[in-house]
This record gives sequence, C-alpha cells and structure tokens, in this order.
Amino acid sequence: MGQPPNFLFSILILIHLLLLTFWLGGDLGTYYSSRQVTKPELSVDARRISLKIMAFCDMGPRLCMPLFLASGTLLIVADPRGQQFKLLAIPVVLFTALWVALVLVEHNVAGDKPIKLLSLKLDYAVRIVVIAGTAISGIYAIVVTDPFGVQTNPKWLGLKILLYGVTILCGLLIRLSLKPFSGGFKSLIIDGSSEAAERAIAGSMARATPYVYVIWTLVIVIAWLGVAKPGANL
Repeated sequence: MGQPPNFLFSILILIHLLLLTFWLGGDLGTYYSSRQVTKPELSVDARRISLKIMAFCDMGPRLCMPLFLASGTLLIVADPRGQQFKLLAIPVVLFTALWVALVLVEHNVAGDKPIKLLSLKLDYAVRIVVIAGTAISGIYAIVVTDPFGVQTNPKWLGLKILLYGVTILCGLLIRLSLKPFSGGFKSLIIDGSSEAAERAIAGSMARATPYVYVIWTLVIVIAWLGVAKPGANL
C-alpha cells in the first residue's frame, strides 16, 4: 500500500478502520442480545434487560453507518488525487452531522414525543437520499472510463460506494421488518407472554436477520475493496 500521502490521510484511515471495527463489533453484540430477547423461556425482566443491552450495542452500528460516509469522503479529498473534490466534503459532513443528530434523538428521546416521530420520518428520508445518491454515483464510477475526471480507474471505489448504499437499504429493510416488534414487546411487558406477543417478537426478528447477514458480508467486502483497490491504476 505504501506510505500515506500525508498525516491527515493517515489519521482518517485510522478513523475509517475504527468505524469499521465498531460497526461489526456492535452489530455482533446487537445480534447476540436479540437472540436473548426472543427466548420465551426467559423471564420478562431478563428479556427487558437484554433489550436494553441490544439497544445500547446497536448505537455503535447506527452511528458508524453515517460517520462512514463522512470519513470516506474526507479520505477522498485528503488524497492529492482527490484535491479537486475538496468542496464536496462540506455538504457531506453537514449532511452527516444532521444524520447523526437524528440517530441520537431517536435513541435518547423516550416514548412517542413529536420530536422523536419527526426524527424518525427525517431519518427515513435521509436514508432514501443516501441510497439514491450512492446508487447513482457508484454506478457512474463503475461505468464511465474516467468518472469525474479521475484517471486512476476507480471502479473499486464505485463498487465500494454502491455496496455502502446497499447496506443502508438493508438497514431500512431491517427497520420495516421490526415494525411489529414494538407492539409485541409492549404486550409482553403489560400482559405477559402470549402466543400473539411471542409471534410478533420472534417473527419480526426472523424477518430482519437475513438483512443483518447481508450487511456483515457487505461491510467485509467493502473493507477488502478499500485495502486491495482491485484494478486501480495508482
């Protein structure tokens, strides 16, 4: 790989790698905790504690996902070959700050307060914008010979951007799959275990799990693309 082109680039690489680590590590903790939440043989209190642990662990991936966008963009502009895209970093960082703020509001505001409901709607909108933007820019970078005037054959970067957008899409599909979970768990807390509550909890988790596996796979592939840069003319 050679030496980093400058000190800033080396710091950004470190941040990028740490985000990748916390994303996968936090996701593993979330996954394991979710397995405990769905076990009907555990007491309601034990399952409630597991849910709190799951929500805490999930904050890692939920924050790393938007921060990955900012760190990746800053890596591009910190490289001498990406100097012409410096101005691009400003709106991306501001957009990321908004996204992170929405995630923090959703996590820290309890109940169905208006600000939380608004943040949830805005978060959906943000994710759709990111999915569309990464799909367009990723496909463009793969198809065009010298995308955005870059002559280093950055098809690996285009694929990395495209796959990042797919992870966001999977995250959105996980949310949709988990919609029945909240009602089922509330019923479990108030009325105790019932067939309907257990079906809502276990069923929603089962529908979400395949998307979790896809995200893990894609994050590993994205990391490999960033290290190997296949086909790049550097």
